[in-house]
Amino acid sequence: MIPNINYWAVVVATLSTMVVGSIWYTPKVFGNYWMRAAKVTPSGRASDAVGPIITTVIVSFITAWVLAGAVFIAQSFYGGSFLVNAIVTGILLWAGFTAARFVTHDAFDQRPSGLTILNLAHELVTIVVMAVIIGVWPPS
Repeated sequence: MIPNINYWAVVVATLSTMVVGSIWYTPKVFGNYWMRAAKVTPSGRASDAVGPIITTVIVSFITAWVLAGAVFIAQSFYGGSFLVNAIVTGILLWAGFTAARFVTHDAFDQRPSGLTILNLAHELVTIVVMAVIIGVWPPS
């Protein structure tokens, strides 16, 4: 079975990660804490952000594409609401892959637990927003 994917939804979901990240990590929200906990010192040069932004767009597209495919498979198996299947699938994939790997990785890196929780929460919000976009815009 080849999943039927709405690529417009994937592109919008990809772009949503930039919006969520821009809000989440702004200094007035969680940015100051994140910089302290992650020991990040901004250089002040916009050019230093180009590489990470390009990387984020690429991996966010891959994430949205895989999520859309997984949602199509879940929908084919379970039936019912495409939106509900999208959200449940997103949360399960986040818990089983993203959260589990973050916790393991951060434990070995001895990162502060607050930083791990902050980043996990960001990833959860990002995935849920992607899932909602994909869920309300199913393939035709």
